[in-house]
Amino acid sequence: MAEHTGDCFLVPGPVRMNQRCLDAMATPVITARGPEFRDVMAELNSGLRYAFNLAPSKPEKKTQSWAGDDDYKVMAVSGSGTAAMEMIIANRFRSNDLVLVPTNGKFGERVAEMCKRFCNVKHIKYEWGRAFDLYELEQQLERKCYEALLICHNETSSGITQDAPAIAEMCHRNQTSFILDGITSIGGLPVDLDGWNVEAAAMGAQKCTAGPSGIAAIAFNSRFYERCKAIKEQEDVNALFYLDFISAFKKGDDDQTPWTPAINLAMGWAQALNILKDEGLENRWQRCQELSTGVQNLFLDLGFELLADISQRSATVTAIMYPDGIDDNWRSDLKNKFETQVIGAQDHLKGKMFRIGSMGETTKEEMIEGCRRMLECFKQHGHDLADVDVASYF
Repeated sequence: MAEHTGDCFLVPGPVRMNQRCLDAMATPVITARGPEFRDVMAELNSGLRYAFNLAPSKPEKKTQSWAGDDDYKVMAVSGSGTAAMEMIIANRFRSNDLVLVPTNGKFGERVAEMCKRFCNVKHIKYEWGRAFDLYELEQQLERKCYEALLICHNETSSGITQDAPAIAEMCHRNQTSFILDGITSIGGLPVDLDGWNVEAAAMGAQKCTAGPSGIAAIAFNSRFYERCKAIKEQEDVNALFYLDFISAFKKGDDDQTPWTPAINLAMGWAQALNILKDEGLENRWQRCQELSTGVQNLFLDLGFELLADISQRSATVTAIMYPDGIDDNWRSDLKNKFETQVIGAQDHLKGKMFRIGSMGETTKEEMIEGCRRMLECFKQHGHDLADVDVASYF
């Protein structure tokens, strides 16, 4: 196995971009309204369908590249994953609709906060890193008062992945729409929108698919479209313009967008998605899983504590508690002295935890070298660690 030299960039998004992706973004300016950009959109749409684990489509314009042999279509959004989630929520719900949002981390809480702007919310706030109480969710859904249940599928703030199949089954049984913030799971973890009967899902380019920051996508089924259309026709839609789903939908068949899109970012992302196709979606899921399992076992064996419940630890990010006497100064030294970047914690866990990303195109070699440097940095900070063969964990 080749040694990894240079910096180790192990943050859970934005992740390092491949040279093919970077080169594509350096393309000279083209117009958003000509045939050249329709080619870009067709290639992007086909790649998006692949990343969302949907039926394939041809990367060719004028072939309905956003659709396939299932009930889903995909749509690029010129904004980050948050814009994609806002587009889903603002168009799908009326101000008096009630939705259920269980959370166990910062990004789920952000989904709940977003919903509060556009509809009524029952927010069930669990401790960060603790699994949802599925019995409690079942009891709520049995009340038959919720228009939808929304989750952040993979919670990078706490390193936990929700039990989406179980939640999907409950939603289906209780005739409640299921909506997924898949910003840090789609392309990196097994996701089955069709099997889970997901009405709409969002993905961000800069996470598992190793694309550029500032562009995202949604996948949605016909029920989602029909509901948004009915709400708009009845003039009951929330106040929005740029993120108007129906305006964007009308341009979809033509591989177009209603407003000027993020042209160069779309070019870069299309190439990142081609790289994903080359690797194979299930191979990427497997690699992310192997990297995260290695990280988790290594740090557990060395006596560290992980934040997330053992049954639901994420394959794209691991949240590790600092040992006594260590804080974010360790992380600064890791970056400055060891050329290795991980990310800190948020809100009430700031300075108490760090997070290692295992998403995108991160290689085994980079993860092994990064972990070696982390252990060396801990030793320099006076934390006594046994000598271990880091590579053997991977």
